[in-house]
Amino acid sequence: MSRSVKLTAFLVANQLDIKGIKSFFEIKPLSDSSSEILYGFSGNKYQQYFNYGVVVFSGYTEEEMKWNVKAIQNYQRSPMPTWLRDDFQIEVEDGRETEFEFDAMIVGRLDDKVLRIAMLNLAQSVALDQYHLVSENLLTEVKGFSNQLELTGKLKISRINMMRFIGKALNTQNDIAENIYIFDAPDQVWDDEYLDRLHQGLMKHFDLRVRFSEIEYTLRIIEDNLSVFREIIHQRESQLLEMIIIILILVEVFDLLLTKFL
Repeated sequence: MSRSVKLTAFLVANQLDIKGIKSFFEIKPLSDSSSEILYGFSGNKYQQYFNYGVVVFSGYTEEEMKWNVKAIQNYQRSPMPTWLRDDFQIEVEDGRETEFEFDAMIVGRLDDKVLRIAMLNLAQSVALDQYHLVSENLLTEVKGFSNQLELTGKLKISRINMMRFIGKALNTQNDIAENIYIFDAPDQVWDDEYLDRLHQGLMKHFDLRVRFSEIEYTLRIIEDNLSVFREIIHQRESQLLEMIIIILILVEVFDLLLTKFL
């Protein structure tokens, strides 16, 4: 007997308050940690919340998913003006070996643990989509500064704005390091070979390692450019300081000359 299960992931905020969501539901979750929490409801409905702003649903209608996201608005930090979304289909056929298709997978077993692994990987995929957008926007801004240097020989940005830009780039790196843990296997796969194979297959299906490496490479390019920009701004400030010192010395010399002759 075969059946189909649809997973839908939304990136709704920069962060979710997992403790707050846990107190909001007031029911025992199927599993939880400091970074994620999974709930199961009647009718084979599941909700999983991740601290990096992603919510994953299974068994819900479009209206039900929107209502549930709005219900936790008080626990969303820096909500997204537009939600990122990704869907994934799970086809269950008893005794079938795990296979992956374009936007679906076929499994021979489906339980809470399998759903949790699938939801985790889908959530990581959506989060990587967001970090890819952020890193590409940062790179576009860096290219704008580089074009200024090429065309005018000058960097037309203040020290404060440059420091803000550097802070934005650093925060992006910190968010990725804190939230994307594709190189660490989830605890639930350690003692289950089937779950481990499933997890590895999903990581490959979603190209998580490749996409993570691409974002890392983009951020390294940004970091190298920012190092050059910081040096330019430092030199500019040093030159300004030298000019001020020279002007002060000249003023002092003129003052001595005027005092001597007058």
